[in-house]
Amino acid sequence: MLKNRAPFIDAQLLDKLNMLRNGVFACKREMHWHFFQRVIMPSAMKTLPEQNLTSRECKVAVVIVAAGRGERAGSPVDGPKQYRLIGGKPVIRRTLEAFCGHPRVDAIAVAIHPDDDDLFAKSCAGFDRPIIAVPGGASRQESTLRALKALDELNPEIVLIHDGVRPFLDSALIDRVIETVSAEQGALPTVPVSDTLKRAGKDMQVEATVPRTGLFAAQTPQGFPFHPILAAHENAARAGRHDFTDDAAIAEWAGMPVRLVQGSPENIKLTWARDIALADHRLGGNMRTDFPDVRTGNGYDVHAFGAGDHVALCGIEIPHTKGLTGHSDADVGLHALTDALLATCSAGDIGTHFPPSDPQWKGVRSRIFVEHAVEQVMARGGSITNVDITLICEAPKIGPHRDAMLAELSDMLQLSSDRVSVKATTNEGLGFLGRAEGIAAIATATVVYVASPSG
Repeated sequence: MLKNRAPFIDAQLLDKLNMLRNGVFACKREMHWHFFQRVIMPSAMKTLPEQNLTSRECKVAVVIVAAGRGERAGSPVDGPKQYRLIGGKPVIRRTLEAFCGHPRVDAIAVAIHPDDDDLFAKSCAGFDRPIIAVPGGASRQESTLRALKALDELNPEIVLIHDGVRPFLDSALIDRVIETVSAEQGALPTVPVSDTLKRAGKDMQVEATVPRTGLFAAQTPQGFPFHPILAAHENAARAGRHDFTDDAAIAEWAGMPVRLVQGSPENIKLTWARDIALADHRLGGNMRTDFPDVRTGNGYDVHAFGAGDHVALCGIEIPHTKGLTGHSDADVGLHALTDALLATCSAGDIGTHFPPSDPQWKGVRSRIFVEHAVEQVMARGGSITNVDITLICEAPKIGPHRDAMLAELSDMLQLSSDRVSVKATTNEGLGFLGRAEGIAAIATATVVYVASPSG
């Protein structure tokens, strides 16, 4: 098929493409040749002879891993996160621009999902650097190995392995990584851990505070001598080791020294819908001139009294002559709050996510329901700004426990206590609540969304 397009390719590039074809498709033989033809550097069909793969020595190659589905980044309708627009361009294109604009990068292999053929072809059009598209595997580790194999024909000295959804790397970071790699040593960009770290024990209770001394958060691109890291990946695959979370971990397992280099706080990985929305805002792609997207959700719950010696309210166990019957620990305050949070992004209600018919939720603390709702809100680009809970009961007295409730709610919501309200009232002796037959709760949550809650 390439012969039909020969007028647009010089002979040397054609030969090299045919050699590369065998290396790439050894990774996934069922893929068709037309896939490789279409997505190998669309502009390569017009590449000048002095820029082609054979006339340019390949010292530094880059692997970009972009075969994931991005399920945490919002609705699948919006497509994989690496192809979402930030500042009017796909995320993957901005990542490619960082490497294609660097004078020391000679070739790039990108592992993509087979279904993303057209998306990638559009995203990488117009670059003057060889870009090889490789069908990715079932995991990041497998995708990386396939991309490394595709570069083997070029015999690079150094390879940089990078997450496709880290578009804010700069030339200085790339230089630091390249300059640290040697024939025996890899390079890992990191930033010091600044948050206080806690180790959780049973029931999400704090077990210990982990000292931050000597702890760093890993970033990409991670740099390595090419052939040793390729061999390490191949050996890991043969050994059935598919549990490595980054390439530096594989290098460590293989006995390769890896040196830390200064990363960049700007070099963030776009994981959630909110990350993409903020990146778009940062690049001026969604400068709002209208009112912010403020949403309010309401929740209501009620449980009857039954046998017991305490009730759970807003995460606090309060001694009482009776207990509450119902789902999990029957914490009406947290159940109402869960529904209020889910309502702000049209994510159903507590029963949708935690069916009362499912025995695994029997007796569990309702805190996990609230934390799940918080994750749902954040994944859709939301920031919780205020919650208000009203408890309706004749007894027990709420006042003595209000401060403990506020502290518990602030912790599970990651919200300052001045944005959390808990208050109580009676039903003035009216109805089942007035007859002290149970407890009800009404909750309101206010959430500001940077992006549409659907994505």
